Amino acid sequence: MKPSLIQLCHLLPETQAALHERYDVTRLELSDDPAAVAGLDAGSIRGVVTGGHLGITNAFADALPALEIVAINGVGFDKVDLPAAKARGVRVSNTPDVLTDDVADLTVGLAIALLRGIVSGDAHVRAGQWPAGERPLATKLSGKRVGIYGLGRIGSAIARRFQSFGCSIAYSGRRPHDVDFQFQESIVALAGDSDILVVAASASPDTHNIVDRAVLEALGPGGVLVNIARGSLVDETALIEALRSGAIAGAALDVFADEPRVPDAFFTLPNTVLTPHIGSATKETRKAMGDLVLANLDAHFAGQPMPTALV
Repeated sequence: MKPSLIQLCHLLPETQAALHERYDVTRLELSDDPAAVAGLDAGSIRGVVTGGHLGITNAFADALPALEIVAINGVGFDKVDLPAAKARGVRVSNTPDVLTDDVADLTVGLAIALLRGIVSGDAHVRAGQWPAGERPLATKLSGKRVGIYGLGRIGSAIARRFQSFGCSIAYSGRRPHDVDFQFQESIVALAGDSDILVVAASASPDTHNIVDRAVLEALGPGGVLVNIARGSLVDETALIEALRSGAIAGAALDVFADEPRVPDAFFTLPNTVLTPHIGSATKETRKAMGDLVLANLDAHFAGQPMPTALV
């Protein structure tokens, strides 16, 4: 008999087909209400496949007494209570490394789009406004001072890409690393020495709203913010105020605090570039992520070590 799973996230068709071939899968929406699993044989559900931005609530997990594994299709695990899962004996896995390049590529793309006015330039041409006049001059990326908050796998890949543009790199985080980049003890100090502040750290209670008014003031009227981590790391109210007042020059955001709901105030700010959490959204990477989800599930149910276990 195939193990029974609940699927909460979208998967590529080929991953979906492979999952259904190997497992008995029920597609559901995540809910805080344990009644969400009503009508299912909850006692037979042994696994949950979810996205990093979705995770699984404790209430949902508690409604599944036979739960053994939560396989996250993503690198972030802040939406899963790891201590609770470990205490209950539930395994948790994610898909690190395979999405690093895509997220790092998008980071540089967002910075270029923001500084060079690519989005507004496209709109200018499409609206037929070019014959009426040129666009204002933009800002150069090459040679800028880039500060990276969170120099993990993704942060390090981002640093290497910006280095190829002749940018100087500094970073901040929980601890210094054995790298040639300058370490700043605080994110405020990092922002103060940066033209571009990149948020690449994982979400946790310690990093909630870590980019606050003080950080934005330190970044200054010539600085820009790029967030490809989690929306919870940025105080969106403070950011909107800083963008409106000119306290910073602009922001490029791929993540938001309450996705997919984005504060309306961002839509009227011309000094922003906004994307819908597409850091890993390429066919190649989503295929690799799906393969790793399947590998973790297959290993768990075969009694083998999982390739990328968190607990």
